[in-house]
Amino acid sequence: MILTVYAKPSAKKNSVEWVDEDTVKISVTAKPEKGKANEAILELLSEELDIRKTAMEIIRGKTTRIKQIEILDKTS
Repeated sequence: MILTVYAKPSAKKNSVEWVDEDTVKISVTAKPEKGKANEAILELLSEELDIRKTAMEIIRGKTTRIKQIEILDKTS
């Protein structure tokens, strides 16, 4: 499964808003430097989907706001 993520780094608060079943808007308070925002996005998404953070991988958009994240394994 591949999710499209619209990322908003340096937000005032962390939030997850589903647009549809394959698209999500994620706001994180982490700054977009040295992968901190990407880590925070994966952390929030793992909590939202109740899966391990290691079961997800950013396959496109590591340095952009629009990302594609592949869910490798849905088991916790």
